[in-house]
Amino acid sequence: MQHSSGFRKAIITAVMFAFSILFLLPFFWMISASFKIEAEVFKFPIEWIPKHWNAWNNYKEVWLGQYPFYIYYWNSIKVAVFTTLISCTVSALAAYGFSKIRFPAGKWLFFIVLATYMVPGQAILVPQFILYRSIGLFDSHLGLIIINSFSVLGTFMLRQFFMGIPNEYIESAKIDGAGHWRIFWQIALPLVRPAVVTYAILRFIWTWNDYQNPLIFLRSDELYTIQLAMQKFTTINGEFYSLIMAAAVSAIVPLLVLFLIGQKKVIEGIASGGLKG
Repeated sequence: MQHSSGFRKAIITAVMFAFSILFLLPFFWMISASFKIEAEVFKFPIEWIPKHWNAWNNYKEVWLGQYPFYIYYWNSIKVAVFTTLISCTVSALAAYGFSKIRFPAGKWLFFIVLATYMVPGQAILVPQFILYRSIGLFDSHLGLIIINSFSVLGTFMLRQFFMGIPNEYIESAKIDGAGHWRIFWQIALPLVRPAVVTYAILRFIWTWNDYQNPLIFLRSDELYTIQLAMQKFTTINGEFYSLIMAAAVSAIVPLLVLFLIGQKKVIEGIASGGLKG
């Protein structure tokens, strides 16, 4: 029986490995194409290892050419990092308040906050645009950071983890004279750290990949994020697929590095969330 179970697991593992390779093939092709000269990009059968390496010229054009990516990289990193820090802080504090602090109409207030998530983001773009123009936040990174810094989804997600913390921990800390800020910072937050890291990674990825808000709220080329730069670069170099693939690889690498660094915490966050559920 045990031998049969081990054989079944081996088969499932082999099938999943084959599917993972299948899903990764487009990414491998993108990397390979970014190293090639233009004439070899669509050569069939595919030459995964280029015969004529042109990586230096391709990536040099992307990073130091007419539209240098290092400027847009810095813009995206700045917006994504500050948005992630503010969003995690605000969402964690709100989640702790809604889960561990009892106050009148607390449940109704949380319901109202949660109900705002049902409003599509596109429905409030015009009021946001008018507001930002009137208060001077239009065409600025500060305005872009503020838009994505307050997340109902982040508050709801972290609240579920804070609710999994036994109330006895909170009551014991209160008896010892700790206030809510100390309880939050020294007791509650460390217990939900995997969930916060998971949300931070997701928030960074969402902000990095955001195309709609920068498109609407930014006008100056020097303020463009990586997604707007990709669109502009593709429009200008539409017939040079080796350059486009080099730009795409450059845009996606930070997300891969971020996930590889934080994947352990992401798995812990998902696993602990499943246990709490």
